[in-house]
Amino acid sequence: MKKISKWLVMVVLLTFVAGIAIGCGGGGQSSQPAPSSEGSQGDASGGGEPIKVGVNYELSGAVATYGTHSKDGILLAIEEINAAGGVLGGRMLEPIVLDNKSDNAESLSVATRLIADEGVVAHLGPATTGNTLAAIPVATEYKVPLLTTSATSPDVTVDPQTGQTRDYIFRTCFIDPPQAIVAASFIYNDLGLKKAAVYYDNTNDYSKGLYKVFKEEFTKLGGTVVAEEGYVDTDKEFRPTLTKFRDAGAEVVYLPGYYQQAALIVSQARELGLNVPFVGADGWDSPDLVKIAGAENLNNTFFTNHYSSQDQDPKVQKFVEAYKAKYGDAPDSFAALGYDAAYLLADAINRAGSADPEAIKTALANTKDFEAVTGTMSFDEFHNPVKEIAIIEMLDGNQVLKTKIAPN
Repeated sequence: MKKISKWLVMVVLLTFVAGIAIGCGGGGQSSQPAPSSEGSQGDASGGGEPIKVGVNYELSGAVATYGTHSKDGILLAIEEINAAGGVLGGRMLEPIVLDNKSDNAESLSVATRLIADEGVVAHLGPATTGNTLAAIPVATEYKVPLLTTSATSPDVTVDPQTGQTRDYIFRTCFIDPPQAIVAASFIYNDLGLKKAAVYYDNTNDYSKGLYKVFKEEFTKLGGTVVAEEGYVDTDKEFRPTLTKFRDAGAEVVYLPGYYQQAALIVSQARELGLNVPFVGADGWDSPDLVKIAGAENLNNTFFTNHYSSQDQDPKVQKFVEAYKAKYGDAPDSFAALGYDAAYLLADAINRAGSADPEAIKTALANTKDFEAVTGTMSFDEFHNPVKEIAIIEMLDGNQVLKTKIAPN
């Protein structure tokens, strides 16, 4: 998703804050908490009231599969946490789930309602970079920790204007540069290919960022980018560009983008007889990838991802079986990252000894060696988890764990 512009963030934010301020005179549950470093909910470690957790995801719209699966992973984890006794000696987590409709402005509206109206102690989501950036001003203003599960742009946790880490923003996913670096290493060292074409979404900051880092790293390793082209997310015809890649002698195509376009591009490449490997990024991870492209067309394609349901680690398989039992399907990385986020939040609340947002924020920042489904994670100074990256191979329509690579 594209980033929301700064002026729109501020205009919509001011509109919602003003509207809530006008409507809060009646008291009750909709009263607006005052922004404060202590957190408007106070120290909620005593008593047995449920602890509200905001869940802001793309449940409809262009990337509904991302948000829906993330939400499903979160709700499974919260169900397990509550069944095991909850947090802080017996308090239950209460998820407040709202749909941001895959829209930046709606994401800001949802964040405002969750934080300023519902009074959540933490905000999980959204899934995409643009929607997460839209929600950040509210979380920052009210000093409530926001934990995104799959927004991979570096700008999410580090303000690009100041270079400073955003105090209240965290994520369970790796960021874009490491997965582009790992993709370059995999192509050059594991596949042994030296001539790459790059096809990226010119309307998407996520895709453009991956392209730039990949090109730099692949060239540094000794490879050559023989062709590079951009498309827009509404394009449906990709054959002319793919023909250029074939004629340029590309041995592999790096295709960082979302599954909708990736599926069309790969299927059209196969129609042209361009049977070289395609390597993508975590935006490929959707069951719809196979539905759109066809299983056979996706053979000899790979993508970087946060985890694989084929990983035989016992904690991974325990999660996979629980998810299948509840939802009927194998969990993708979005579900796994959501599951990890809920457990990480519960862990942070327990380590903080409090449901105060400020205390939770501090505990999250101090996370070290947290054992999660998507890998053991510790937060660096930029609130990014340090962990391995999985390479997934598509084989007859199935995702197969090819290898895991630790980024330099």
